[in-house]
Amino acid sequence: MIPERIGIKIWDLKADARDELYLLIDKHYKPMPKDANGKINPKTHGLSDNDIDALRHSYVSAVYVIEFSNETSELLGRLNEFDPRINEIRSRNMDLWNNSLGRAYGKKFKRGEELFFALLKALKSGELIITPNDSRKYKGAKIINRIPKSFVIKVKENKTGANIEFFDVRNKQMLTKEQFIDAIRAGRYPGYAVRKHYSGEFPYSTRDKFSFNNLG
Repeated sequence: MIPERIGIKIWDLKADARDELYLLIDKHYKPMPKDANGKINPKTHGLSDNDIDALRHSYVSAVYVIEFSNETSELLGRLNEFDPRINEIRSRNMDLWNNSLGRAYGKKFKRGEELFFALLKALKSGELIITPNDSRKYKGAKIINRIPKSFVIKVKENKTGANIEFFDVRNKQMLTKEQFIDAIRAGRYPGYAVRKHYSGEFPYSTRDKFSFNNLG
């Protein structure tokens, strides 16, 4: 069952969307490896740098767009490549390419079978990259290779475009606007301050050298 947007922990959504995708692959595309109890094992070898990998990256990125925003999906996709275990440049290129396509599909299709079949069609038509040896190059933003001591991204805006929900990347913690403001004033988030506006108070990031670390 697909969970509702409210109450989803942003970091847990990655595994949730992955497991959802694997069930769809097993049902509609090809048998997935299973354990002795007949359950799909997401940690099985052979699920990287291939068609399953391409579907996983694109599907998860699309789900982040659907549940949160394109900006959140893009940033978290780049952060995923920060993993020191991923040191193959061509594999990173493949992942970032498929993340980008997934974000585009997340703006067009509903989560679940509708999104899956759209991405499966993209896979079969050659839109997705299914091998690190593919010569196509991702030309978007580079991976994030250094994370600031305080790194908070916005994950939700209100109807007027004001930031009201945030995610502390280092501590993997969701913050409401009020919680974030209190923490800033308590000195727990250097590099951030509080700005007064006629409609209330809002947190923002002070100027630094990290272009991706910007709350406005």
